[in-house]
Amino acid sequence: MKIGFIGLGTMGAFMAANLQKSQYKLMVLDVRKDAAQRHLDAGAEWATTPKQIAEQCDVVFTSLPGPPEVEAVVFGPDGLLAGARPGLAYFDLSTNSQTLMRRVNAALAEKGAFGFDAPVSGGPKGAESGKLAIWVGGDRATYDKHKKVLDAIGDQAAYIGPIGTATVAKLVHNMAGYAVQTAMAEVFTMGVKAGMDPTALWKAVRQGALGRRRMFDRVADQFLINKYDPPAFALKLAHKDVTLATTMGRELGVPMRFCQLTLEEMNEALARGWGHRDSRVPMLLQVERAGVKMEADPAELQAIIDADKG
Repeated sequence: MKIGFIGLGTMGAFMAANLQKSQYKLMVLDVRKDAAQRHLDAGAEWATTPKQIAEQCDVVFTSLPGPPEVEAVVFGPDGLLAGARPGLAYFDLSTNSQTLMRRVNAALAEKGAFGFDAPVSGGPKGAESGKLAIWVGGDRATYDKHKKVLDAIGDQAAYIGPIGTATVAKLVHNMAGYAVQTAMAEVFTMGVKAGMDPTALWKAVRQGALGRRRMFDRVADQFLINKYDPPAFALKLAHKDVTLATTMGRELGVPMRFCQLTLEEMNEALARGWGHRDSRVPMLLQVERAGVKMEADPAELQAIIDADKG
């Protein structure tokens, strides 16, 4: 079996490397050939076009920034569709648009090939270690046939349902996280302005119903210590995910007032030139509006977390 991999950024490079560690023969492609050097040194072949990959590979993966790049790779003059043949299985690992992935699936089906939306969750560390969730939507029989290949990338590959359902799951997952961070900024600035020390407040609310689920632990990383650089996940990438989720809401006629507000907060942060900062940096806007200061001691926060473990 030969596997094609297009998009060797932070996530893609690790996932492609894990496929090679599992002894799969790889053909790779990226806009920067130097990004593929480690894979080429490990025995991968270099492709000149997505079409060449589709013509020569049995399974193809893409890990790309978003819908425009996926559309170009699939539907371009020398795209995957131009080289697709019966039996080809294409998995897009990007966080993408449900509408686009349904169109990709339908176009491939006309050639006897199969398209899957297969977004991942686990971040760069998960991609490197293989501790990665892969949510997959598409034809079940073909998914089952290639489950072993997916297992070489992540330890939690799961079939979600028909094409597009995995994208829904990923956007629900991501949108929830980004919406919660906006709410956190509101409630913590209210508490601090009411006179509480942010660390004392955080320590208290962690003992509530939501706190016991460790939801509030997340705000210790950037928000409470006022540190958004270097980014764990860049704002410009999070903005894309939230845009996709709110677009889906409009397409389905689902009111998403708070999610739209989250997008507006991100837009304001981008206008500040914060696109390359951490995705939680829009929380800083609420801190500024409230006129308070978030400068908790990281060591003190860690001590509280460690005390729970004991």
